[in-house]
Amino acid sequence: MLEFLAAGAAHGAEHHEEAMAFGLPFLTPGGIVALAMICVILIALKAGVPRIVAKILDDRIAGIRTQLAEAASLRAEAQKLRDEYARKSAQADKEIAAIRAAAEKQAAEIVEQAKTDATALIERHKALAADKIAAAERAAVDDLRATAADAAAAAARELLGKELDEAADKKLVDQAIAGI
Repeated sequence: MLEFLAAGAAHGAEHHEEAMAFGLPFLTPGGIVALAMICVILIALKAGVPRIVAKILDDRIAGIRTQLAEAASLRAEAQKLRDEYARKSAQADKEIAAIRAAAEKQAAEIVEQAKTDATALIERHKALAADKIAAAERAAVDDLRATAADAAAAAARELLGKELDEAADKKLVDQAIAGI
């Protein structure tokens, strides 16, 4: 294979002439391609391809601007919603704190009221018990007095019955009548 490459290199070292059309030096294969490109560019310019391409690009730019404007408005709307929900969340937190404070205050008031009511109830029960004890003492004293009076009356009857006779009774009755 190396021999083949060496032979090709030796053969390429020879000088050969470049092909020309009509004997004109600029009509070589590269020149013809250049002329063809110039013709294509001129035809494209004549047909208005740059305007068409520019219009397509302008339309695409306008579409991208529209999408960017829409994205910006959506972002602003999302920001507004986020701010609104943050405000509502903060307000809800404040309301929760206020409700919690009110509930704690109400619970403390209920406990305090229950303590006051319990103290008042205990005092009423003490007073009622004291009244019942006093009434029982009075009833016992009254019963004792009645019993003592009955015993004294019975003893007086018995004593008077033994010491006084009919004449003495008559004399006492007459004195009592005279005193009236």
